[in-house]
Amino acid sequence: DKILPQIEDWQNRPLDEVYPVVYIDAIHYSVRDNGVIRKLAAYVILGINTEGKKEVLSITIGENESAKFWLSVLNELKNRGVKDILIICADGLSGIKEAIAAAFPKTEYQRCIVHQVRNTLKYVPDKDRKAFAADLKTIYQASDERKALAALDTVTEKWAPKYPNSMKRWRDNWDAISPIFKFSTAVRKVIYTTNAIESLNSTYRRLNRQRSVFPSDTALLKALYLATHEIAKKWTMPLRNWGRVLGELEIMYPDRLG
Repeated sequence: DKILPQIEDWQNRPLDEVYPVVYIDAIHYSVRDNGVIRKLAAYVILGINTEGKKEVLSITIGENESAKFWLSVLNELKNRGVKDILIICADGLSGIKEAIAAAFPKTEYQRCIVHQVRNTLKYVPDKDRKAFAADLKTIYQASDERKALAALDTVTEKWAPKYPNSMKRWRDNWDAISPIFKFSTAVRKVIYTTNAIESLNSTYRRLNRQRSVFPSDTALLKALYLATHEIAKKWTMPLRNWGRVLGELEIMYPDRLG
């Protein structure tokens, strides 16, 4: 319990005014609550600051996702000093799009491509998965949006007869998938490979393997905080090609990086 005040300080520390890219992700854990085991989500917000370094901004446990919930999470970032975020990359968390529009109206919402691909392939058996994944690459690695839409048609024609549900979400979510097409490969890599958050998540998932059920949500928060504290010690270097990425973001979002 000694670390609880430390966690409180960490959760309330002042943040930078501008974050070029922020990722939001959810990891699920089993937690005992009054003798009943419940599945709770830990919502992790990871920022890339203007120096290109990673920084976990907050961890929130619990609530059911809704626009109201996300708005309170984003308002908390504002209350800690964040004035602007260029791009928020997240999966289709319910209510997130509306909350971003309300809290940070100039922020671009980008659907996480890693999740998008994963959600598509869950409809596909092993024997076709590799070929399907290769075809999906033709969409999100297209050189511009027009070519990406043409690839979307081709992939849909090829696979939809066999797996009718697989491609529907690409079309439905296109407005949130397409922002990446205006960027070069260097910037896209930062936005859509989400390597930043995937390596963080593998650390958090290890907690699930070490302990199948947490005795309380406070115990879960402590474990997540300590894991974050450990991994953050390694984050001393900016992301690769950060200078190029920042230069391009400054052109795309003029006068917003201070």
